[in-house]
Amino acid sequence: MKFAVLFGGSSFEHEISIVSAITIKDKLNITAFIFVDKNRDFYLIEKENMKSKYFASGEYKKAQKIEITKRGFKYQKGFLKKVYYVDFDVAINLIHGRDGEDGKIPGMLEFYNIKAITPNVESCAISYNKVLTKAYSKEIGVNVIDYEIIASPKTKFSFPVIVKPARLGSSIGVSIARNQDEFNYAFDVAREFDELIIVEPFIEGIEEYNLAGCKAKEEWIFSKLEKVEKNDFLDFEKKYMDFSRKEIKVNENVELKEKFQEVFKKIYANQFTNALIRCDFFYKNGIIYLNEINPIPGSLANYLFEDFKNVIEKLAKNLKTEQKININYEYINKIQMAKGK
Repeated sequence: MKFAVLFGGSSFEHEISIVSAITIKDKLNITAFIFVDKNRDFYLIEKENMKSKYFASGEYKKAQKIEITKRGFKYQKGFLKKVYYVDFDVAINLIHGRDGEDGKIPGMLEFYNIKAITPNVESCAISYNKVLTKAYSKEIGVNVIDYEIIASPKTKFSFPVIVKPARLGSSIGVSIARNQDEFNYAFDVAREFDELIIVEPFIEGIEEYNLAGCKAKEEWIFSKLEKVEKNDFLDFEKKYMDFSRKEIKVNENVELKEKFQEVFKKIYANQFTNALIRCDFFYKNGIIYLNEINPIPGSLANYLFEDFKNVIEKLAKNLKTEQKININYEYINKIQMAKGK
């Protein structure tokens, strides 16, 4: 199975996506690295150039520019402008945040009928917006922490509270406020990233767990259940600067793991078809709460799986394609016949 990895994007998480692509470059049979720069131009990157400095320096602009099309990705080369197509079987959407997780890239891939491991447009809408995530969770019977949408640094909750940009797929812009002065500052920080801001009560002693997985045909595939070691909350550095880690704290409680898996199944259902997602949970007093859905987790959470390559290949072989619709203009023809034309 030959994979093409899409990464980068016009996103606050642009650099995280680059690190994700570098992290998995040797874990799969990747025949094409497709970089989407801040201007949303596509570049075909050679494997030997998959180094962070190559992108930070702007040297990537010397790479071959490509464009998305019905047969995948193509480019022209030579005096005669001969057309070439990028060689791969399945694309992997590894663009975090805007472009990748908000539905733009998934929509393009689906529109051009390109097989891809990616959340679809609808699941992106649910997971990208924390307000919609909570609404979806409540609808399917999954617990969430109470929250409030705020337009100013005022809240119904007592301090401490957590302030979050609602449409950002990471811990960027997230703060804990223990008093009004900190709340004022946290609100300003969040507003730099998003106009839609939510606030939640900070709950002392709550545990945090991560579980990744997918459904390949009728088989559920789960990762290890990771218990997150944290101080106050999982901040940006803890969440993203070590996601290639090999040592993780795994909860071996079989009964607890099965409980998390059942909640995961409710969330994934038929909504996140073709995606490998990671759900971040809270746990306290025997109750599981969904914190957020990561439709494209950092490095695809490869470190949580015993055999990551097998998981990805199994999912890739069982991707569901969009239903074909037969358009024969029967309705228009009937109208024309009724008019006598």
